[in-house]
Amino acid sequence: MAEMDIKQLVDQVHDLLEADDTHALTALLAEQRTSDIAEIVECLGAEYGYLIFHYLPHEEAAEVFGKINEALRHQLYDLFDNKYLEKLICELDHDDAADILSELPKEDTEKLLEGMEPEESAMIKDLMRYSEDSAGGIMDPVLLSLTANQTVAEAIKVIREHEIDEDFFTVFITDDEGVYLGEVRIRSLISSNPDTPLKNLVEEDVFFVRVDDDQEEIRNIFSKNELIVVPVLDEQNKLVGRITADRIIEVAEEEAAEDIYVMAGTDAIERDLPSVFYAARVRMTWLMPCMVGTGVTACVMLLFQKSFSGVYTVAASFAPMIGAISGNAGLQTSAVVVCGLATGHFAANSLRQVFLRETRVAAIVACCCGTIGGIIYSSLSHVLGHGLPTGVGLLKVSVAFGLSMFMAIIVSTTLGLSLPFLFKKIGIDPAISSGPLVTTANDSISVTIYMLMTLLFMSIN
Repeated sequence: MAEMDIKQLVDQVHDLLEADDTHALTALLAEQRTSDIAEIVECLGAEYGYLIFHYLPHEEAAEVFGKINEALRHQLYDLFDNKYLEKLICELDHDDAADILSELPKEDTEKLLEGMEPEESAMIKDLMRYSEDSAGGIMDPVLLSLTANQTVAEAIKVIREHEIDEDFFTVFITDDEGVYLGEVRIRSLISSNPDTPLKNLVEEDVFFVRVDDDQEEIRNIFSKNELIVVPVLDEQNKLVGRITADRIIEVAEEEAAEDIYVMAGTDAIERDLPSVFYAARVRMTWLMPCMVGTGVTACVMLLFQKSFSGVYTVAASFAPMIGAISGNAGLQTSAVVVCGLATGHFAANSLRQVFLRETRVAAIVACCCGTIGGIIYSSLSHVLGHGLPTGVGLLKVSVAFGLSMFMAIIVSTTLGLSLPFLFKKIGIDPAISSGPLVTTANDSISVTIYMLMTLLFMSIN
């Protein structure tokens, strides 16, 4: 639906709510997709959203509840009573229900689980044991599996008798103990003799994931192999769930958003929480160390002040250029590497292979920026500088600036290249290597290089 249509729809729903026109509002909502209704609820806020939910059938209301942002859900938790929340959560897929319940305080979660059917409650509790970023945290435990000793005729009978909400193209096969053996394609079931045992049709060389596998790795498996569904196994190779492609699309969006927030020096959660104090605290957690870092840069400048003659003022004026250009060059390299690691494109490449490519790119960029920077420095400082040496003296500081630019870019690019690999190896999100902290460190290093190089050239007779 077009943006203008959504705006018109929001206005229409608002007017009907104000007029308390139950019949017209019910009819209008019945014509909308749940994704559009979720957007309407987010636009109108919690109070109107609370009213809208009560005009929806429970199944649709549950879908909308799962699609609205976390901040709005938190506000609606306070408006809905426990009975209504239980009905909504029971209508959700178990993995979605587990995700939503994990947002609540522990005591509220326990109350809601106690009000559910024991079987439903047990499945959701089991999912909540796993990390939300793992295969166990995103899998759907409800699936159809058959044993290897069953025949094709028995398999088709079981499929017909089960109510299956999702489309599927394969059937998972286990032994009598629940250990995963492989899968049988639906087309094989249709085309095979009814008396054929499933063990004769099993494809064993298929993809599967473990409950503790990270969702980013699973996303890469889906992307590279164009999968629709993969089974999830526990430590004993028993089949415990499945992950479908639509869930992986959600994971890809979450991971991309998380990396962007981390690279900016903030937290993806802040967008979904209503508290501005939380957002400010998260951002200040990153900005305070950056202030310390910039303080270090200022100290570096002050330390060199007495070492220069009249050239210091002009040299100091160009320090931000060195810091900005080298920092951005390092950020570009870091972004390329982080993206490659996140999507798995660098998974088959060694650090050495990536290093050889990126350092060549950095060398070209550094040569260009160093040359252009030296020319700019010479031109501007000649026009604007006071007490600046002329002739050979000007040539010295201009060359020093160009070389400093070159060296600072190389150092910054090296950090941008190596830190993502290092962080990934020790279990830290590589996106942090593109954050404000590393950028600030690059500034301090580049300014130090610049001042040392300028001092060195000025001391040459």
